[in-house]
Amino acid sequence: MAMQEGLRQLDGANQVKVHGRTSRTQFPIPLFWTASGVEANVTGSELWVELESDYAQYEPWISILLNSEPISRLMIPKGRQWVCLFRGMNPETIKNVRIVKDVQAMSGDPDASLIVHGLKGNGELKPVEDRPFKLEFIGDSITSGEGSIGAKPEEDWIPAWFSGVLNYTTLTAVALNADHRVLSQSGWGVMTSWDNNPNANLPAGYEQVCGLLTGDKNAALGAHEPNDFAAWQPDVVVINLGTNDGGAFYNQEWKDPNTGKVHKQRLNEDGSFHPEDLASFEQAVQAFLIKLRKNNPKADLVWAYGMLGLPMMPAIYRAVDTYIRQTGDRKVSVFQLPNTNEHTIGARMHPGRLAHEAAAKELSGYLKELLKA
Repeated sequence: MAMQEGLRQLDGANQVKVHGRTSRTQFPIPLFWTASGVEANVTGSELWVELESDYAQYEPWISILLNSEPISRLMIPKGRQWVCLFRGMNPETIKNVRIVKDVQAMSGDPDASLIVHGLKGNGELKPVEDRPFKLEFIGDSITSGEGSIGAKPEEDWIPAWFSGVLNYTTLTAVALNADHRVLSQSGWGVMTSWDNNPNANLPAGYEQVCGLLTGDKNAALGAHEPNDFAAWQPDVVVINLGTNDGGAFYNQEWKDPNTGKVHKQRLNEDGSFHPEDLASFEQAVQAFLIKLRKNNPKADLVWAYGMLGLPMMPAIYRAVDTYIRQTGDRKVSVFQLPNTNEHTIGARMHPGRLAHEAAAKELSGYLKELLKA
């Protein structure tokens, strides 16, 4: 085949677009986050991508999109191999091809990685233009697309039930003709995880490429490098956090194995949230908005919440209102996402495809108005 090149050179020539946060100094290119990947416009009758996979427990999955439609989904076994993206097609037409990482960054598996080495085919690469808008999504298992694929009775926590395509983030981006990035982690919150672990929060690592990953391998791949915010500034940042913070009130305490300190979001005797812990949650929301504004000075910040209930919505409204009054920042708002019901539920009691489609329809309508301003 005539074409066989590394992606870093092609990316620099505007011939391959890299999606998702990744180190700009690394070659080959590591894919860390949900919906990260590479995109190309190419002629020729076939095209292959060279991928390298590793994991101890949680294997990577990808989806292949051809002219914006999913045509294949597969697990990538350990090792380095060529994967066929398409073959036997009209060699003269230009095909838009996109590889999408379906699985979130796996904080629980330091060995988990997916690396893109290069492309080979018998055609020519054409430039990939930027879309008119850029969106960044920050969230938990909902934003990771956990349960958006798979049968409703599925209960195993495995990578197969994650999707970066059947996901409200991608569906919203498609509806708005936008490029997008996703930063998400199942079970994590803005202040604490579902099991009261205060270390499992998205804001702490926000300023790194993929700060929630651990281990020497991920460090070598650039996961802990400072993120280059100047290189990619979103028009809108959507924050879908609070579901796990709310769940922590109903779950057991978490004891720090290093210090012995116990952490617990408390309930009052009548079942209401303890005011001190609720105030701490609101302060965490405000602190994250400050961090987001520092790094994204012109973006609209939208706190979107509600796909799995609304227990934290009053606190979110209070926190955002306090932030606006204290800073004068008027480009911040709260948006209520449609709740998942018995008809739209997916695997693992998480929002299914129909729930993600409903959320994307409502959210894209709201963001469309913001982007007009």
